[in-house]
Parts: sequence; C-alpha cells; structure tokens
Amino acid sequence: MMADESKRETFRRALREIKNLPTLPGIVVKLSQMAEDPDTTTEQMGRVISKDHILAAKLLKLVNSSFYGFPQRISSLNTAIILLGFNVIKSLIISASIFEVMEDQDVELWEHSLGCALISNVLAKRLGLKDPEEISTAGLIHDIGKVAIKMELPREYEQIRQLVRERRISTIDAEREVLGLDHAEAGGWLTRSWNLPDKLAEPVACHHDPRLAKEHQLAAAIIHFSNIMIRGLGYGHGEDTWVPPLSQRAWRLLEFSPQDIDQVLEEVEEKLWDVKGFTLDVKSQLEAGTS
Repeated sequence: MMADESKRETFRRALREIKNLPTLPGIVVKLSQMAEDPDTTTEQMGRVISKDHILAAKLLKLVNSSFYGFPQRISSLNTAIILLGFNVIKSLIISASIFEVMEDQDVELWEHSLGCALISNVLAKRLGLKDPEEISTAGLIHDIGKVAIKMELPREYEQIRQLVRERRISTIDAEREVLGLDHAEAGGWLTRSWNLPDKLAEPVACHHDPRLAKEHQLAAAIIHFSNIMIRGLGYGHGEDTWVPPLSQRAWRLLEFSPQDIDQVLEEVEEKLWDVKGFTLDVKSQLEAGTS
C-alpha cells in the first residue's frame, strides 16, 4: 500500500490547499500584523479584539478556565494580553476557531491535545522558559495535522485506521505507508498557512523528531516529550495505543532527572482532572456564542 511519488505529491497538494478546515477570522490577519510590530501596545490590540464581542468573550472564558489556572479572575482583555502575550492570544483565537471542528471530529484527540498542552506548560515552567503559555499552545495544536488528514483525505484516513488495527502499527507509521508523509508534516503546513510564528509552527512540524527543528529545538523537544508522557498516562488516540519512541536528542536537551519526572507526573496528574472540565467549559462558551 506504499504510496508512489505521484500519489505523495497529490496528497501533499491536497493538504497544502486545505478546504474543509475553517479559515481563520479576518481579525487574526490584523492581529498577526500587530503582533509583529514592536510599536504595538496592549491597549491597541485589546481595542481590535473588543470589536468582536463574541470573540472577546471566548478569549476571556479560555483565560479564566481552570486549564490556565491564574489565581485571580481576569476581567479585561488588556490584562489577558499582558499575562499571555500577543502570540498566545492570537493562537487562542485560532484554538477557538478550530475547537468545534476538533471536538466534532474526535473528542479523544481533543482531550489528548489538551493533556499535551498541560504537560508542555508544566515542563516549560520547570525549565524556566520565558513564554510557557506559548509552548502550551504549540502542545494544544500539535496534532492538528491528524484533523487535516481526516477531513481532506477521508478514504486514505480509513486506510490508515485499518492498517493500525490489522497490523497493530502506530498511526504515524501507517500514515507514512499510505500517504508517504505524516500528520506532523501536514500540521506544519497548516500552521504556516495560518501565518502562525515559527516558534509555534516548527514544534508542531517536528514533534515526532525534534532533531528536524532548526530554530526552536527545545520547544519541539518539550512537545515531543509531553506527547509521550500524555500517551503513557492513557490519553492516546483511538485504536493506536503505541507510545512513541523517545528521541535521545530531546532527552539530552531537557536534562531531566528521574526525580524531576516524578515531580512533573505528580503535578500533571492533579491538573488532568481539569481537562474534561476545560473541554466542557469551552464547548458551552462556543455554543453560547453561536446561539
């Protein structure tokens, strides 16, 4: 069932020209331009977001959810932007845009993605990184390529699932056999087509092999390890119960001791109870926004 070169190119083109996933709101283009401008102020960005009342409400709901765990309630967009940063706010808008698609398509995948985001955030804070929320956003969207394959290539998606079931191989191995590419590569194309910064797009594209990352190898290593941890904790995906192999390069970059891992697991297991609540939280807000 190995895809030949012409088929691979067809699949690449289909995934590069995705039609079924939602286009991002026009406001994201505006916010992307503002985020790149060093003269942009928090107040200016807040004014742009506040023009879309539904979007502003969604963002405040997300920021105040147990998932982010800020100690006090955040009632203003300006405060949310200061706490999370321009690119995280932009990414949350994207998350709000794709939530319904992911949730409708695959609740297990959404919960796996939330768990990966949670662990990514814990690891980034433990490593003392400047923007842990941005790392967690990359964790949240790391498997968006799976959604793209399911929606754009439904026949091949079923072939992939069949291979996973019948031969008991991992999804990524089945993708490579059927398509000649995998969901990480597809996710990299999608995030770049959404004009997300490389600090988000590269970890998505390289989360199964952080060695491929050119500029953001540590972020890719965090997402890579978080994906392994969340699968090991049972937040996997469908018939594929395999835990991916650990990249030795990623492990060396993270420099964790066994004691570090024990502490991370203890912290994560407490917070994983919030994942389902977060899913319901966001879903109710989105439903309220569309009613």
